[in-house]
Amino acid sequence: MMEKMIFGRYVPAESIIHKMDPRSKLIIIFLFVCIVFIANNAITYGALVVYTFLMLGLSKVPMRFVFGGLKLVFILILFTFLLHIFLTKEGPVIFELGWFKVYEEGLRQGIFISLRFFLLILMTSILTLTTTPIAITDGLETLLGPLKKVKFPVHELALMMSIALRFIPTLMQETDKIMKAQTARGVDFTSGPVKDRVKAVIPLLIPLFVSSFKRAEELATAMEARGYRGGEGRTRYRQLSWGLADTMMILLLAALTVLLIVFRT
Repeated sequence: MMEKMIFGRYVPAESIIHKMDPRSKLIIIFLFVCIVFIANNAITYGALVVYTFLMLGLSKVPMRFVFGGLKLVFILILFTFLLHIFLTKEGPVIFELGWFKVYEEGLRQGIFISLRFFLLILMTSILTLTTTPIAITDGLETLLGPLKKVKFPVHELALMMSIALRFIPTLMQETDKIMKAQTARGVDFTSGPVKDRVKAVIPLLIPLFVSSFKRAEELATAMEARGYRGGEGRTRYRQLSWGLADTMMILLLAALTVLLIVFRT
């Protein structure tokens, strides 16, 4: 399952979404995170689902690959859904089995909030799947450029986010290798009491932390050897270019926002 994680991975393809300016994609993600909280009924959530899957289809990233990499997320979504089913006791009872009762409001909130969580994860995954970490860094640094006037370390912040995204798949692969090595030595991560499972994680965390610090030290040494001194005076080999597709996608998101406001109850 670790090998199938998609967070931080870039999938090259010839698609409209891949060719878009990273600045427009970052703006779309930010606005989508804001407007997703406007939805509160079946029509508005349906519009969000259509828009999200339209973006996924335009990205030409295989849906089987995307949903295969979100298996852990589906577990969290299911947990969120069940949490609302068990804890929300508002509205009429629509199902009853002994002490267990499902209320209408609990079912409604469980579906809507789980769907909201899923759409947010899916949209942010589309960003990382269709945009290289370098492009995300350049786009974020450009968008936050005005903050440089107040001495905010924009370049350093963008670089840290880029490095974090870049090393997520690497850490996942490293975790998978360590788990297989520990399993070969007799460590059981999947069975037994919860207490024993927690103890079994310790042999996994220690080498993972050691490996992570070693990679960080090697990266810092490599950057220093190449003369990296921050963003002051740095130039870019790849220049960002805003095209027609970027404008059209922003307008499409604006139309979606108007639709959500109109049909919101």
